[in-house]
Amino acid sequence: MKKVEVIKGGNLLSDRNQGREINLKRVAAYCRVSTDSEDQLQSYRSQVRYYTDLINGNSDWTMAGIYADESITGTQVDKRINFQRLINDCMNGDIDMIITKSISRFARNTLDTLKYVRKLKKMNVAVFFEEENINTLTMDGELLLVILSSVAQQEVENISANVKKGLKMKMQRGELVGFQGCLGYDYDPMDKSISVNKEEAEIIRYIFKRYLEGAGGSVICRELENLGYKTPRGKSKWSATTVLGIIKNEKYKGDILMGKTFTVDPISKRRLDNFGEEDKFYIKEHHEAIISAEDFDKAQEIRLKRAINRNTVPSKNGKREKYSGKYAFSSLLECGFCGANLSRRTWHSKTEYNKIIWQCVVGTKKGKKYCPESKGVEEEAIEKAFVESYRQLCSNNQDVVEEFLLRIEKVLNDGSIEKDIKKLDNEISSLLAKQNSLVDLRLENKIDEKIYKDKYLSLQNKYLEKSKEKENLEFNLKNENNIKKRMKEFKDMLEKNEVLKEFDRFVFESIVEKVIVGEIDENNNVDPYKLTFVYKTGFKDNLDGSKFKAPRKNESEKHKKDGEESSKLCSHTNDEVNKLYSYSSDNTR
Repeated sequence: MKKVEVIKGGNLLSDRNQGREINLKRVAAYCRVSTDSEDQLQSYRSQVRYYTDLINGNSDWTMAGIYADESITGTQVDKRINFQRLINDCMNGDIDMIITKSISRFARNTLDTLKYVRKLKKMNVAVFFEEENINTLTMDGELLLVILSSVAQQEVENISANVKKGLKMKMQRGELVGFQGCLGYDYDPMDKSISVNKEEAEIIRYIFKRYLEGAGGSVICRELENLGYKTPRGKSKWSATTVLGIIKNEKYKGDILMGKTFTVDPISKRRLDNFGEEDKFYIKEHHEAIISAEDFDKAQEIRLKRAINRNTVPSKNGKREKYSGKYAFSSLLECGFCGANLSRRTWHSKTEYNKIIWQCVVGTKKGKKYCPESKGVEEEAIEKAFVESYRQLCSNNQDVVEEFLLRIEKVLNDGSIEKDIKKLDNEISSLLAKQNSLVDLRLENKIDEKIYKDKYLSLQNKYLEKSKEKENLEFNLKNENNIKKRMKEFKDMLEKNEVLKEFDRFVFESIVEKVIVGEIDENNNVDPYKLTFVYKTGFKDNLDGSKFKAPRKNESEKHKKDGEESSKLCSHTNDEVNKLYSYSSDNTR
C-alpha cells in the first residue's frame, strides 16, 4: 500500500478575485428601523454606535462600513437602498462578513432571507445574526435560518392582523382613520375635526355645477385651469381623474366612508380597492356639507351611467353601447363632413340671447380649419325636426311602424339581464370555491408560495372583473321596469297611430340610431343644416334643419317682415311646425 501524504490546511482566507491575502476580516454591520417615531430613531442611532464600537474593538476585524436604513419596512428589500448597496459591495468582494442584530432586522420575508443568504454564501460572505447566534457559513446555519425566518415572517403577519383589527375597531367607533384632509375642507389632526374652507369650497361647487350641466372631466379641467384654480396638491394642471375623484367623494355631502381600500398581505403590501372583500364603515352627516345630498346623488347617477357605457361586455360582442348622457343627443349626433360627434354648447349664456347649440367636436377642439364646413345647429331645431320626421313616419310608413312594434315586443319579453346575473353568480361562486381550495393546498404545503401567489392573484382578478360586471348588470336591471313601462306606453301610442305633440327623449332614443348633421350632395353643394335621421330599422329621413330654427331674439322689424314674406314660399315653416305640437325643452335638461 502506497503512503499518502496529508497536506494540512491552515492558510488565511484569500481574496481570490484580487489574488492577495487578507489578514483582517472585513466586517460590515446592517441596522434598520421601520418607523420614524422618536423611540425608533433613538434605537437606530444606538444600533449604529454599537456596531461601530463592536467592529473597531475587535483586533481581527476591520471596518467595512455601517449600512443603515431609516424608517423603512423590512418586508420589501427592494425599497431599502442601503441594504441593496450592502449586497452589491459584497458581490464586488469588498466585504467578508455582515453582522446584524436579528433575522427580522435583515428581512421579515422568508423567501428574501434565504435568497440573499444563499447569494452571499456563494461569495463566501458570512451573515451573523446576533440574537439567534447563527452564522450562515456553518453546516446547520441554513436549517435554523429557515425555521427562525419563518417565525419572523409569521410575527409580521400577526402584527399586521392586530393592526388591521385595531383600525377596524376605531372605524366602528366612528374615529377617522387615514384621512389627511381634502380640497374644500380643513382638517385638524389634534381633535380630528373637519371644517369647510370657504375659498376651496367654491372650487368644489363649481365642479359639481358644471358636471350637473353636462360637462365632462376634461372640459371642467380646462375651465379650472383658465380660472386659475389650484388642484388639491397646489398644482395649476388639472386632470380628469382628479375631477372625477372629487365628484364621487362622499365627504362633500357631509358623509364619511372608511375602508375604501385594503392591503392584500403584509409582505407585498399591495393595496386594492375594496369591492366587498373587507368591511366598510359609513357615517352619515359627519360634518358640514358643501354639496347638497340631492345634487351629489344626481352627479353619481350621471357618473354611473357614463361608467357603465364605457365598459365592453361580451353580450354586446365587445362593442360599446351608445352613451346616454344627461342630454338626449349625447353621442347620437354625427358630423356629416368629418364623422365626429357633436357636443352641446351654450351661446351668450349670461345674456337674454342665450341658446343651446350642437357643434362638431373636431371644429371646437382642434380648430375650425379641421372641419370648415360644419356649423352650430340649434338644439330646438333638431327637436322640432325630429317631431316632424316622426309625424311623417307614422303617416306614410306603416311597414316601418310595424317593425318598431315587433322590436318593442321583443324588448318587453326579454329577460336576458336576469339570466346573465344568475350566470355571473354561479361563476363568482365557482371562483370563490377555487380560491378556498387554493388556500387549503397552500396550508397543507402541497404547492409552493410562488405558484400559490400567481394563481391566487389570477383568481382574484377574475373575481373582481366578474363582480364589476354583475354590478353593472344590476344597475341596468334596476332601471329596466321603468324603461319597459315607458316602452309599453310608446307601443300603445304607435298602435293608436298618435302624433307626437312635443319632443320626447324616450321616444327619440328608442327609435333613432343616429342623426347625421350636414351634407355635401352629389353636386358638391354644402348644406351644414341638413338633418338625416337614421332610424333603428334602417329607414332614413332627410329634413332641412334651417327651417326649424327659432327666430332671432334681436331680429329687426325689417328682417321679420322679410322672413314673413319668404316663409310663404317654404313648404315647412316654423308656424306650421308649431301648430303640430307645443314645444317644451325641459325634457332634455
